[in-house]
Amino acid sequence: MECVEIIGGKPLSGRIEIQGSKNAVLPVLAGCVLHAGISRIRHCPRLQDVEDMIAILRELGCLVWWEEDCLTVDASFLSGTVLPKETAGRMRSSIFFLGALLGRCGQADIPYPGGCVIGARPVDFHVEAMRSMGAGIDEAEGRIAARAKRLRGVEITLKLPSVGATENIILAAVLAEGVTVINNGAKEPEIEELCRFLRGKGARIRLLPQGSLEITGVSALKDSEHELIADRIAAGTYLLAAAVTNGVVTLGRMPVQHMQALLDCLEKMNIAIKKEGKDITVDCRKPHRGIEFLETAPYPGFPTDLQSPMMTLLAVTEGRCRLRENVFEARFKTVEQLRAMGAQITTEGREAIILGVPGLHGAQVRAEELRGAAALFLAGLGAEGRTQISGCGFISRGYENICENLKQLGADISVEE
Repeated sequence: MECVEIIGGKPLSGRIEIQGSKNAVLPVLAGCVLHAGISRIRHCPRLQDVEDMIAILRELGCLVWWEEDCLTVDASFLSGTVLPKETAGRMRSSIFFLGALLGRCGQADIPYPGGCVIGARPVDFHVEAMRSMGAGIDEAEGRIAARAKRLRGVEITLKLPSVGATENIILAAVLAEGVTVINNGAKEPEIEELCRFLRGKGARIRLLPQGSLEITGVSALKDSEHELIADRIAAGTYLLAAAVTNGVVTLGRMPVQHMQALLDCLEKMNIAIKKEGKDITVDCRKPHRGIEFLETAPYPGFPTDLQSPMMTLLAVTEGRCRLRENVFEARFKTVEQLRAMGAQITTEGREAIILGVPGLHGAQVRAEELRGAAALFLAGLGAEGRTQISGCGFISRGYENICENLKQLGADISVEE
């Protein structure tokens, strides 16, 4: 999907179901190699990042197959520990194989991970943690080569609550000798999801009273079946799409308990929210109130992955908002494209000043990364006239069937390869 054309100005209406979590499934897929057997993952989203992880698993000797929304990984025949540069080098989540392969095989050779252009995401925390657990690591020619007869449990205090580093340490610790304690680890729902998956395989992981994670190493894991949580970022994007178009939308299979920061913002903006079990209905037909200040933060704060889509909504909401990005330093790349559609946004460092306008107009714009692509989709949905978005391959990395879902909600959207 390279180019998408949207005829905007139509309020979204109807109901869709939310996909499985992209940010949760990627470390889970790496965790499948810890067990010489079967792992079944239900409610697994069909995304480009998932397909790239599958390609890596197959390159390592795993058998992987789909049955509807269930992905099965058989890692009985794991035969490699070297990740291919072509696939692993273009996605950030390949770094999870560092801890997983070290844990099971005692060695891993991976390229420095790639990904989006939203800012620096160094792997220093990952490498330092593996070293502290007894791994010898050589970094040369764009690769990380790690070796350890068997990892040993240690107490690790992260300088920052990095989600990826926390997940990698968990993966490394599950089969390590002794007890590993992670202090100042990330608290995102995706962390608990990885722990839930691994506990289902026989891992010994518990949350300590002060909030640290304790992992007691085991000698082996077992076959398991796991149903993935819904994607809170995809859910938030569809809620914001309803708001941008002044629509009325019901979303099913919602991870309601993980979305309070966004729901609080929407309620402040005069958007009516009705919760019924795992369904949420938003009625966005009343005039929206502005928000003077909003900043991203680690969970349970406002998620950085929804900052760009929220910027689109703020761009068409009356008033002035100061939006601060505290997680990634280069996450305002969509601003120039929104300006081309009539938004009034200025940036300085990590802050964007947004002056709401009555509406946007269609234009030719280009996406440069995943969540920025989602922001442009929302802008096109709310804009008057025709919007052509190129670079839409990014959106398939994180949103399953987004064009079909938006069509189901009444959007006029078409795809050009």
